[in-house]
Amino acid sequence: MPSIKKGAGAVWAPAGFAFALAVHAAPAAAADIRGTVADALGQPLAAAALTLKTPDGQVAGQARSDASGQFAFSGAAPGTYAILANKPGFQTGTAIVNLTAQGAAPVKITLASKEALEISVAAERLNKARSGLSPQTGGSVYRLADQDIQALPEGANTSFNQVLLQAPGVANDSFGQLHVRGDHGNLQYRINGVILPEGISGFGQALDSRFAQRIDLLTGALPAQYGYRTAGVVEIETKTRFDQGGRLDLYGGSRGTVNPSIEYGNTQGNLSYYVTGSFLTNDAGIENPTSSSSPIHDRTEQSKGFGYLSYLIDPTTRLTAMFGTYDGKFQIPNNPGQTATPAYLTGAGVAGFDSSKLDERQRESNRYGILALQSSIGANFDYQVALFTRYTSVRFNPDPVGDLVFNGVASQVFRSSSSTGLQGDGTYRLNDSHTLRMGLFASTENIRSDNSSTVFPVDAGGTVTGAPYTIVDNNAKNGNTLMGLYLQDEWRATDKLTVNYGLRADQMDAFVKAGQLSPRLGLVYKATPETTFHASYARYFTPPPTELVSPRTLALFSGTSNAASNMQNDPVQPERSHYFDLGMSHQLTPAFNVGVDAFYKQVTNLLDEGQFGQALIFSPFNYAQGKIYGIELTASYKTDSFSAYANLARTTSLAKQITSAQFNFSQDELDYIANHWIHTDHDQKYTASAGVAYTWLGTQYSADAIYGSGLRRGFANTEHLPSYVQVNLGANRKFQAGELGTLEGRVAVINVFDRVYELRDGSGVGVGAPQFGPRRGLFLGLSKLF
Repeated sequence: MPSIKKGAGAVWAPAGFAFALAVHAAPAAAADIRGTVADALGQPLAAAALTLKTPDGQVAGQARSDASGQFAFSGAAPGTYAILANKPGFQTGTAIVNLTAQGAAPVKITLASKEALEISVAAERLNKARSGLSPQTGGSVYRLADQDIQALPEGANTSFNQVLLQAPGVANDSFGQLHVRGDHGNLQYRINGVILPEGISGFGQALDSRFAQRIDLLTGALPAQYGYRTAGVVEIETKTRFDQGGRLDLYGGSRGTVNPSIEYGNTQGNLSYYVTGSFLTNDAGIENPTSSSSPIHDRTEQSKGFGYLSYLIDPTTRLTAMFGTYDGKFQIPNNPGQTATPAYLTGAGVAGFDSSKLDERQRESNRYGILALQSSIGANFDYQVALFTRYTSVRFNPDPVGDLVFNGVASQVFRSSSSTGLQGDGTYRLNDSHTLRMGLFASTENIRSDNSSTVFPVDAGGTVTGAPYTIVDNNAKNGNTLMGLYLQDEWRATDKLTVNYGLRADQMDAFVKAGQLSPRLGLVYKATPETTFHASYARYFTPPPTELVSPRTLALFSGTSNAASNMQNDPVQPERSHYFDLGMSHQLTPAFNVGVDAFYKQVTNLLDEGQFGQALIFSPFNYAQGKIYGIELTASYKTDSFSAYANLARTTSLAKQITSAQFNFSQDELDYIANHWIHTDHDQKYTASAGVAYTWLGTQYSADAIYGSGLRRGFANTEHLPSYVQVNLGANRKFQAGELGTLEGRVAVINVFDRVYELRDGSGVGVGAPQFGPRRGLFLGLSKLF
């Protein structure tokens, strides 16, 4: 049974009962008449009125389609019926169905509307034109559609990082971090083709799976329009066309989880809009530092919102506005049984301190807005120009006494980043063989890093010599700029061969000034209708995350309990790399696809990040050299009622010689890494994911699993943690509930075998406290479609 806080049972008992009733009622569903209502483009229509009539014209039942266009009639006797579908603004649609004792085939009714169809055709054409601004020639693409997300055990309640874990080569880490193809972070997020400026690293997931119509993960050697963060580009296509209706969802379960959410969208004339909001609270906000089932002091409250508005100015021009918001509050979980430093206890004037009573907290905020104008000039030129802004902040509040006696420092840390910029992309179809693409990106960023640290004065031997005092170390760096231009040509050399070649130029001016010209080349060869090969090369330029500011001067902390082990603090440099990618995909059958992809990355000034000090905030540093290589295997199978996928990646990430922010490391680490190739701390030899979903008698059953051979640990990352597997199960079903209309019930079991596994053990280069994966949890959901 779920571990739910007192008082939650009254909320969840009806949900569990309704879901159980729906599942056990499955045999009766065989006699139901079920179907969908859609427009002429195949898009589902909500709120359509449906009437079931007998051959003599008697009304045998009435229903209304839900947000996904689905409807059902229950309790009809075997026979022949006519179904009439009506919706304002559409012509009446009909269908004839023959119902036997064994049931009836699913019905699909198409409603035609001249005016609505014209608007839909224009919007669909603009969507395709926008997709054409960002070709994916040569790289590797893994696509997750809305129905793939819904098929996961937790459906749209699955956090964004957990959705991405289903893609090949994505390794799981603590604090919601992901590592794609052996890189630390280095992920770029785009919403409808517009780059979302980078924010401060935190625990929460600022993006919500609910508003995504499709998520593409692009990896490898990418075309010239992709710059800056290139280990993985996450392209999010939002839900963009809506019939009046939405979804109200209540989801929750183990460890006090309560997660209500709402979605609503509508189209009125040329205006379409969609909004979604959610609130999450539970007792497992951050990974548990112990193996126990219930963390200590780990409550979180997180709220998210997203809005999309689109106005069709004319059939070739669209103005779009998007905005998002996220706020998170986190208690930092405690690790009981830790021993405080005796000298620090004496200096603080306390006899002892129970580590299970520590009270560290963190607050996070994230706001972003995008205004985009998309249009076509003639038949050959498409463009999109977007203005964007984003503000993020993280505030860490220490336990003023506890942190002091355990760590010798209690730091209140505030970091914020405010970015504003412009992005423009254009496509010109020169002729049947050549399509030119060009674009620009420019942004400016203001950053702030405030630190108030309470420390002890110490002598050369480390002995406390007086009472604790506070050092204020505030920094700001305004006017950081990043600019980029690109030009490329997609050349259809033959019916089978497509070549994409181009050049991009990037320039940054922040803590360091740097720039680079980066050639790109990608080839796609369709050997047969079923078999496609791709090969590509990219020169990459990756600026350091400028908002993660190192202390302004190490001298402030000299002679204190927070003194650096050395005084070397060379500036963090941008990463420069050569990337090679080679792969193949083959369609064994119309439903079954397999693929293989190999990659190699040679790096100068390899960027990495570590958690240094007691604040759980990451700071960047460079290795002088790096090399990352590996291979990925993928397979997928999909029919109307059954889908399955499996991915396996073998990756190696090596680095040598730390060349910036050296004060964060001990001298023995610096000396060893200067003369040896080491595995980066986020390197995981084998990473795998798999999943299956099957719809039977109206209920969808699903399972997914992730596997990791273990991230690195120990001195200079010379060891690795044990391997692990986490398996999740789920089921969901839509059903009619009388006057309540269409409901959907869901049940999910996370880590069904309650496998205890450790993501981090607190050792390794730049690794802080230990973190364990989630223990088994049971979750229930009930949704009202309207």
